Amino acid sequence: MDRSSSLDPLSRSERSERMGLVRCKDTKPELVVRRLVYSLGFRYRLHVRGLPGKPDLVFKKLKKVIFVNGCFWHRHEGCPCSRIPKSRERRAFWENKLNGNVERDRNNLKQLRGMGWDILVVWECEVGRREELTRAIVDFLNPDSGLQRTVSVSQAPLARFDLE
Repeated sequence: MDRSSSLDPLSRSERSERMGLVRCKDTKPELVVRRLVYSLGFRYRLHVRGLPGKPDLVFKKLKKVIFVNGCFWHRHEGCPCSRIPKSRERRAFWENKLNGNVERDRNNLKQLRGMGWDILVVWECEVGRREELTRAIVDFLNPDSGLQRTVSVSQAPLARFDLE
C-alpha cells in the first residue's frame, strides 16, 4: 500500500485521482456568477487565454474582467475557509503552494491593471450574498458608474484591491 503520509488515509494514486477532480474552471461559484451576470443582460467571454490569469469572465468592450476565486486556493484573507490544512508533515507544502497562488494572483492583477483592465474579484464565500453580489456586479459593469479600479465584492463601498 503506497501511502503518501502516515496521516493520509489515501494512497498516492488515490490522492492524485482525488486532487485531479479539483476544477479550475466551471466551478459552482463561477457558474452562479455567470448565470447572474447573464440574467442582468451582460454578455462575456470565458477564460480568455491572451490575458494574464485567464479571467473567468471577460467584458472586452468594457475592458473589465471578473475573477471568481475559491477562498481556500486563493487564501481569502479573514475567511474561515482559507485555513491551511492541519497536517504537520504537509504544512510546508501547502503554505508554499497556496502562497504561490496568492503571489501569482497579485502579479496577474498588476499586469491586467497595467494593460488598462478593470478587475472585480468575487470570492467563493460571497456568492451566497445575492443582493450584495448583484449590486457590486451592476456597479462594476455599468459604464456610467465611474468605477475604474480593482475591487472585491466584500468591500462595502467598493474600494481598491491592495495590489502591493
